[in-house]
Amino acid sequence: MLLAVLLTACQGAKEREEPKMDMQQAGERAEGILDGTMAAMRPPVAWSYGNPSDTACSSGVNEPSGTTTVFRSRNITTVVSEQRRDELLKQVREYWEQQGVQDFTVHSGKGMPRIRATTADGFTVILQVGSIGNVFVEAGISCVEDSAMTYPTGTPGLPGGPDEPDLRPHEHSPHWSATGAPR
Repeated sequence: MLLAVLLTACQGAKEREEPKMDMQQAGERAEGILDGTMAAMRPPVAWSYGNPSDTACSSGVNEPSGTTTVFRSRNITTVVSEQRRDELLKQVREYWEQQGVQDFTVHSGKGMPRIRATTADGFTVILQVGSIGNVFVEAGISCVEDSAMTYPTGTPGLPGGPDEPDLRPHEHSPHWSATGAPR
């Protein structure tokens, strides 16, 4: 009886851990999340593709599991002044909430604020301000089925893209770059 219970529990756990998508599908979904997030920022911001990340998942004893964690990102190249950061984070959070994103963790640190949350289909989404005032957005999911992947033209380090990502904000916006108190 105990063996039957253990086998059933293991099978249930294994079923829950099975990836629901492959790396290509995960990359496309992450790009869609990021595209929607960038489009929700008003007024619009300039951005560039960030470095993609894919890391093989392990069984815990350094044995490949046939799954990979996939993350994609965007670097906002518009200068977002410290006075406008809260407004940007609020816009993104409201958009994500409209999309059904939940389980928000908010770090309101003055220098490097961050929002982290989870989509209904298991993607982690993050908006973060970096140490030099750069703002970036990430979306990814853990341990999806291994497969070949394609990337958008302009992805750093890949054909058609720059060698390095554009990390420093350099575009100026009458709204986002303003240093006065928001109205």
